[in-house]
Amino acid sequence: MHDIRAIRDNPEAFDAAMARRGLSGVAARILAIDEARRAAIAAAEAALAERNAASKQVGAAKAKGDEAEFERLRALVAAKKDEIARLEEEARAKDAELRAALLELPNIVAEDVPDGEDENDNVEIRRWGEPRRFDFEPKEHYQLPAARGLDFATAARLSGSRFVVMSGAMARLHRALAQFMLEIHTTEHGLTEMNTPVLVRDEAMVGTGQLPKFAEDSYRTTNGWWMIPTAEVTLTNMVAGQILEADALPMRMTAHTLCFRSEAGSAGKDTAGILRQHQFEKVEMVSITRPEDSEAEHARMTRCAETVLERLGLPYRTVTLCTGDIGFSARRTHDIEVWLPGQNAYREISSVSTCGDFQARRMNARYRPAPEARPEFVHTLNGSGLAVGRTLIAVLENGQQADGSVELPEALHPWLGGKSRITAEGELA
Repeated sequence: MHDIRAIRDNPEAFDAAMARRGLSGVAARILAIDEARRAAIAAAEAALAERNAASKQVGAAKAKGDEAEFERLRALVAAKKDEIARLEEEARAKDAELRAALLELPNIVAEDVPDGEDENDNVEIRRWGEPRRFDFEPKEHYQLPAARGLDFATAARLSGSRFVVMSGAMARLHRALAQFMLEIHTTEHGLTEMNTPVLVRDEAMVGTGQLPKFAEDSYRTTNGWWMIPTAEVTLTNMVAGQILEADALPMRMTAHTLCFRSEAGSAGKDTAGILRQHQFEKVEMVSITRPEDSEAEHARMTRCAETVLERLGLPYRTVTLCTGDIGFSARRTHDIEVWLPGQNAYREISSVSTCGDFQARRMNARYRPAPEARPEFVHTLNGSGLAVGRTLIAVLENGQQADGSVELPEALHPWLGGKSRITAEGELA
């Protein structure tokens, strides 16, 4: 959320920042609501002062025996009471309108974020690994004989489209990948493993920016809980409403959770296989930092995600998202795209974002820079480390063999009881 004082102080700069997001005339609309709110507050305060003054004069008129003045002042006090109530309600309504308007606005992107309309305008930072050359036509993951443990027919009977039942080697490989990621993040990258709920209240979704703008992208239970689209929601909200001490920062957390997304607006996209599912699993990373540390933390978190892919021997490229492709709450985002031979393309497997104080303002999450110092807003960062299902896809497609089997990355062998491949019959061997 944005600081209304900053918008008042420099509306032209705010409009220029929003224009990079494709929004125009934002400052004037926000400031008009703010002006009406402030006018209502000022009018309520003036009416209260008039009522207080009249209240003091009532006794004096009574003591003088001036019944006419006494009655006039008493009527004035009663009228001002009703006027104050009306003006205070108007001020509350305008305050709610202002907050709602501010909550709908995206974060201001960093100056070095490239301008652009969509993913075609993202800027590549680096590549790692050389895509494997096949002496046969590589298949997509769901076409591989070794992946017969991906059961879409049964999932469709149970839940509908964009769900999968995993069995045998597929289920075990999926579990091994999540454990492998957590082990790297906790033992090498210094993240604290967390286990959090997957059902949250409205405030948690508002805090990280999923609400109110993107309600249709998430699932809600009949009794009002939201099913998290990512553990970013729970991990980031761990500090909501708190004032942290400076020596408690940075906070670095990771969690492996189920995630749920309605995939609104993605009809017809990636309907085959497990690339885009309503229910999936992710290992998420979240950092809470001091403002001066957030840029370095963004680079560090990006490396954490890249390291997982390098350990698995999976070629990838890292890109900076342009203004037309960056997420609502992000100030800057690095997407890491893994090479999928079956699609002959790089596809996103992690997004690592720094949000500045945007989420912290929504959550009222602060820290004290020094003892007795005035609290300031923290900075928040989040990133996938990684999407487990998409990593499974990459392992299958990059390790596929001409006979339909799959050679597995050496780093996973200890997590699979020493097994090194999946046969064309779908068995670990």
